[in-house]
Formats: sequence, structure tokens, C-alpha cells
Amino acid sequence: MPTTATTGRPTATVLRHQEHKVLSAVGCGLRDDEIAAALAIPEGAVAGHLARILVKLGLRDRAAAIVHAFDCGLVVPGRGPRTQAVSPVLRTAAGRTAGPKVQISVLGPLQARQDGRPLILGHLRQQAVLAALALRAGRTLSQQELLDGVWGMEPPVANVVPVYIYRLRKTLRIGDSPDSVIEHDRRGYRLVSGAVDVDVARMEELVTDIGTADRAGEPTEALRLCSQALDLFRGELLAGLPGPLAELERLRLTERRIAIMQRKLEWQLRLGQYSEAIAELFALSAAHPLNEPVAAMLMRALYRSGRQADALTVFDRARRRLADDLGVPPSRMLRRTHQMILRGDEAGLGLTRTGQ
Repeated sequence: MPTTATTGRPTATVLRHQEHKVLSAVGCGLRDDEIAAALAIPEGAVAGHLARILVKLGLRDRAAAIVHAFDCGLVVPGRGPRTQAVSPVLRTAAGRTAGPKVQISVLGPLQARQDGRPLILGHLRQQAVLAALALRAGRTLSQQELLDGVWGMEPPVANVVPVYIYRLRKTLRIGDSPDSVIEHDRRGYRLVSGAVDVDVARMEELVTDIGTADRAGEPTEALRLCSQALDLFRGELLAGLPGPLAELERLRLTERRIAIMQRKLEWQLRLGQYSEAIAELFALSAAHPLNEPVAAMLMRALYRSGRQADALTVFDRARRRLADDLGVPPSRMLRRTHQMILRGDEAGLGLTRTGQ
């Protein structure tokens, strides 16, 4: 990393007016020719101004100047002194953007695409910074929150968050606009509202729709929406990303996925789709052998398919696994399911078929 933290360095107030403008433009990521066009000065003069800026502020190179511009609040991403033509991307009164969006996926390995084209997101820590913003879409994250979430108890030696944000901003543009989908204010960083589609947000919208269909007594629609939500998951969540935030989100999103699968399987059982449900329940139970609600659902599905002995075998296997791994007996819910299967209590097992 060629840059170092700028704490304790002179502030931008030591600069002359034109140098101040050049530093602002450098902080916004403009090249020398763009700065020259924006400020109406020769391109060679830009290099001279930048050299004096580095000396006055005690900075090593251009990248350090970018970090300094962020640190002293000189740069608000997306609002620098670019003079290009107005972007075709339009902003509505609500602040949302029209036009091509960036798609960010966190329900698997982190990915970002624009117009179907995959975007290069840099190394894993930089990706983890983007994942944090995507997982908290709609709110601003301070630099300290990003440090805590991505580095935890081992913060970086250098002030790298602004550098990572700068790189991500260059990659994640709003359509053909020079503006980025990441914006910055004095409180921190956030994704621009309406400029990004995040798969986890879409998943939560579908969960809300599932609840609506459930309350309206529309089992087929609820089942369809569950399948759509599950299709958004595509492998190991946030695969390889470091930091406590990624670890916590893996656990949370795994539980979210299991909960959606349980709702889907519950509707399949109510609709009489036992063979389909059994196949999925066996796979889910194998992946999560200590999940007692899943074991109970598998027992109910097997019983309703005329496989009482197999249902009782599932109970015995779950009981032994709970004892061996956790040192606990089956829960009251699992024991009750076992007893109802022994009694043949179909009503108690909730196996009354729902109409299509």
C-alpha cells in the first residue's frame, strides 16, 4: 500500500486557491487532462500544482493526496468538478435514478454486474467493504463502522478505507455517468438510493410478499414466491470475505434461507406435494442435522406418504445426534410429533390437504 494515514499532516488550508481546486479534482479521481479542462489551465500546470501540494502537505504520491482529500472532507463523491456533458441518467424528485443499475449479489460469492457485465471488485478486504455497504443498503456507514465490520480487532495500519472506497467508486458507475453508486458525506458512505439492485433486498421483498399471499390464503402463490426467493441463493454466502460482519451475515442469511425453505416445504405438504417435499427435506436435514423443526417436517411428510417406519427412524437419528453433539434430549415439539405419528393423529400433524 503506497499511502499512509494522513493524521497529523498539515490541512488543505495551507494551499493556495488554485492548489485547493486541484486537490479537490485529484480527490474526485480526475486525470490531469480532465483537471486541466475543468479548471481551464494547461495540463502541464496541473502537474506543477500537484507537486507543490504533495510537498506542502507532506504526502508521498497522488494516491495519498486522494486519501487526504477524503480525510479532510474536501471531497464529496460524485460531486467533483467534472465538466463533461450532463449524463443521460436522470434523477427523479425522490432522488432515485433511472437507467442502467448496478446489480450486487451477496447471497453467494460477492458479485457486481452492470448491463450483464461482471465488474472487477479488487481484493477480499475491498470486496468486504462493498459487501458491508450492500448489506446495509439505505443507511450510511461511518468509517469506524466499516473498520469494525471488515477488520474487527485488527485494524489496518494505514487509513485504507477511503482508498478502497475511491477504487470501488471508479468501478461502480451509474450508467454512463461519471457519478458513482457510492456517495459520501460527513457521516460516512452509502449506496445511492435507486442506483443499485441488491439481491438480499429483493429477497426480503419476496418474504414480505410471501406473508401477504399466506394471509390471503393463496398457497400456490406463496409456494411460487418461496421458490423465487430461494433461487436468489447461489452457493456459499459471502464466500471468502473476511471480517466479523461477513461472518455474522453468513449465519443470519443461512438461517433466513432455512426459514424460507421451511415455509416452502410447509406449503408443499399442505398442497399434497409429498414426494417433492421429502426429497428436499432429506437434503436439508442432512445439511442441518440438529434442526429439529426440519426433522419434524420430514417425519410428517414420510408418515403422510405411508412411510411410518422411516418417519420413526428420522426421530431416532435426530435423538441420537442431539444427545451426542449437544447432550440434550429432543425438544417437546419433536417428541410430540413422534407421539402423534405413533397414534396416527393426522389432524394433530397438520396433514389436512389445502385446496389448490
